[in-house]
Amino acid sequence: MAKYKLEYIWLDGYTPVPNLRGKTQIKEYASFPTLEELPLWGFDGSSTQQAEGRSSDCVLKPVAIYPDTTRKNGAIVMCEVMMPDGTTPHPTNARATILDDPGAWFGFEQEYFLYQDGRPLGFPVDGFPKIGQGPYYCGVGYKFMGDIARQIVEEHLDLCLDAGINHEGINAEVAKGQWEFQIFGKGSKKAADEMWVARYLLNRVCEKYGIDVEYHCKPLGDTDWNGSGMHANFSTEYLRTKGGKEYFEALMGAFADHVEEHIAVYGPDNHMRLTGLHETQAIDKFSYGVADRGASIRIPHSFVKGDKYQGYLEDRRPNSQGDPYQIASRILKTISLVPTP
Repeated sequence: MAKYKLEYIWLDGYTPVPNLRGKTQIKEYASFPTLEELPLWGFDGSSTQQAEGRSSDCVLKPVAIYPDTTRKNGAIVMCEVMMPDGTTPHPTNARATILDDPGAWFGFEQEYFLYQDGRPLGFPVDGFPKIGQGPYYCGVGYKFMGDIARQIVEEHLDLCLDAGINHEGINAEVAKGQWEFQIFGKGSKKAADEMWVARYLLNRVCEKYGIDVEYHCKPLGDTDWNGSGMHANFSTEYLRTKGGKEYFEALMGAFADHVEEHIAVYGPDNHMRLTGLHETQAIDKFSYGVADRGASIRIPHSFVKGDKYQGYLEDRRPNSQGDPYQIASRILKTISLVPTP
């Protein structure tokens, strides 16, 4: 038997963007615990915007477990927040009620800025870097990358892979101090769980470097410097195996009819990012196009090859602060409106 350090993590009740919270429980097991072996655990909801002080009990329900190689016998436990009875989902529990379909695959492209002392990593104390944005994208060398950022993103990558997260890649982004990682999952809950755990690991890695992760979609405000998105690549079993132009056009019609519902859950302050400039479509418009990075939905060349209209699509509107549970669920709701032939 060994004592395991179980880091229970959850989303708090702050709006419009919840924060990740975590606390450690020590339990003894003969081997790495299964999800079924993990107990419910209480916490003080009055400190997380999830309860009042006069009735502060909330309950954590484990929904996924991942190895944590930063600790001896460590594990990260993704949890849903429940009411005191342990069975009723808390009103802030977005995961409990979302649509889920193992046949629906999601790939999230998480962009973010690394911040130090209130400004992007590598920015001067006043103003902006002498070299404008562009050369930093997939760049190499101290002049562009600095001396800390790559250490952080490489360490984060290793921790995600150790945890069994389906991490698919990293790259430096267009602005100095801006990076991206990609997470793929089969099923909206699984994909979103892994994205939230990957965010948690990134935040924790940055602690020891004195760095913050800035997820705001336009942290540099009304400037020509890049914003951050979380593009959502998606497919269903039907899109992957059947597809067809008629079905695709009906699907795009459904997306066009529900722009407001999508924007409502695609992350706050998106009007600052979706301006119609910098490879975005305006927030109140909907468009799609092959390899069009300025469209709402980008169609890969592989999707239309041979006139099959089959494969995956990329919704470019979700932003870097978005909740992947709600984003994936909204996409599935729209897809469900279109009957398959």
